[in-house]
Amino acid sequence: MTPEELKQLVDYIRSSPKETEWIEFKHNKAELKVIGEYVSAISNGAALHRQPQGYMLWGVDDRTHELIGTSFHPRDSKVGNEEFENWLLHQLNPRIDVRIHEGQVDGHAVVLFEIQAASNLPVSFFGIEYLRVGGYKKKLKDYPEKERALWMLFSERPFERCTAASCVSSDDLLSLVDYTACFGLLGIPLPDNRQTILDRLVGEKVAVRCPGDRFDITNLGAILFATDLRRFDRLSRKAPRVIIYRGDNRTETIKEQDGVRGYAVGFDGLVSYINDQLPQNEQLERAFRKQVRIYPEIAIRELVANALIHQDLNLVGTGPLIEVFNDRMEITNPGLPLIDTLRFIDEPPRSRNEALAGLMRRVNICEERGSGIDKVISSIELFQLPAPDFRTTTAHTVAVLLGPRDFSEMDRDDRIRACYQHACLWYVSGRQITNTTLRDRLKVAKKNYAIVSRIIRDTIDAKLIRQAGGSRKDARYVPFWA
Repeated sequence: MTPEELKQLVDYIRSSPKETEWIEFKHNKAELKVIGEYVSAISNGAALHRQPQGYMLWGVDDRTHELIGTSFHPRDSKVGNEEFENWLLHQLNPRIDVRIHEGQVDGHAVVLFEIQAASNLPVSFFGIEYLRVGGYKKKLKDYPEKERALWMLFSERPFERCTAASCVSSDDLLSLVDYTACFGLLGIPLPDNRQTILDRLVGEKVAVRCPGDRFDITNLGAILFATDLRRFDRLSRKAPRVIIYRGDNRTETIKEQDGVRGYAVGFDGLVSYINDQLPQNEQLERAFRKQVRIYPEIAIRELVANALIHQDLNLVGTGPLIEVFNDRMEITNPGLPLIDTLRFIDEPPRSRNEALAGLMRRVNICEERGSGIDKVISSIELFQLPAPDFRTTTAHTVAVLLGPRDFSEMDRDDRIRACYQHACLWYVSGRQITNTTLRDRLKVAKKNYAIVSRIIRDTIDAKLIRQAGGSRKDARYVPFWA
């Protein structure tokens, strides 16, 4: 922060008629443990009053707000052998952005703490959550009505609207966000002046204006358009990771790559990287040999896009994961799906991240009408691959693309899943499956129609399809939900 920017921000804070639940004035008093408690209180108070950040300002008379200077130097302070700033951040949970500025304003030494507002959980210090009540610091648990209000606010405020980086300069905003790629993806001509660029980024909710020509970068703006997600502490774990294994298990890793750019600006590069790691089959076309990847690219694009868009962004310490094995590829995202995995093909999509999904549609990474899984199943059938497996763990959703297998190598579950997905795909296309269509799907010879009849019976017994008409020889079948 430049001296002029510090002065503008200090003057803005001093203009407050009194201390608030997110503003604290001090002269020299600086007990380090008490500072940590105030940081918790101010972060929670800022959230409760819908402020993007709160402030602790030293060097000011707390009654008149006149500048009087301070002898407090936080960067020279230590707790044991640990620097104070590092110690403070480690005692806060969840970790928030606390920026410490020291400088001179009108000839007086000042210290300013910029404290990010709590976003998903109340912020605690040494395991205790605090809050400001009037001008006093209190334990949050002693004010249950305020605690309830805070939790209600968290449930109302989506992740995308929370702050990824607070009170950055316009130069930093244009450095942290790949605005050129952002405008290109949105189909917006790049303005020829800086102010119009900043105005448009605010209009697209990539950033929010703060006092003193500074900006908050929203989680939406950062996670989609970041030049480098590692520069946003709380979003770095949301970067997609690609791991390539040797063999069919996780015993030996060949390579591991973390994504760097935001989801929208880095999506094509991510898909290209995944495709480049996949095994290929050789096909002969006329006089030329052609290398063909074993998984259809459209299936990879749709499943990776789904993992990014539909993840639970509030789950900490985890992000989208793409794992490539010799015989399969697994695409995992944090969070359980909002619809049953059996209904992925026909149900309209539901996302817990509406703003994220909306912008991803605008940049043509996903479709509004929810035909992505239809495309996955259709391309898998075209490539004559086993049916993909959609499943859940305790806190994650997993999509598994299986490599080529002969019919004889498929187990009972593989065959039932293929029959059910075939019935779903045909039904949403206005058709009904038969023994013949399923034989074609599974590459089973006509003489072996009895084997396919058994698969159909097994799928009926699993309550996944039902007969919809026709005689025994030409019976037609539809999904159980049709």
